Amino acid sequence: MSELHDTLDLREQITRIDRAMAESAKFAAEQRKLIAEAAKLDRDRWLAPLIAIGAGIGSLIGAASVVYRLILG
Repeated sequence: MSELHDTLDLREQITRIDRAMAESAKFAAEQRKLIAEAAKLDRDRWLAPLIAIGAGIGSLIGAASVVYRLILG
């Protein structure tokens, strides 16, 4: 009976360890996902002003082109 009890205890411990490892892996995956999302937001924060500047320069060039065509016909 003692061997059967020891075997059951061992299996129970293995099950607990497997569950803990699965939870740990899930937590690590969530952390990686959050880190990637934060990196994307940081990149977007720096990219947005550059896009706005590029759009402003493009609109100025477009306006200058229209004025040039109106003046020189």
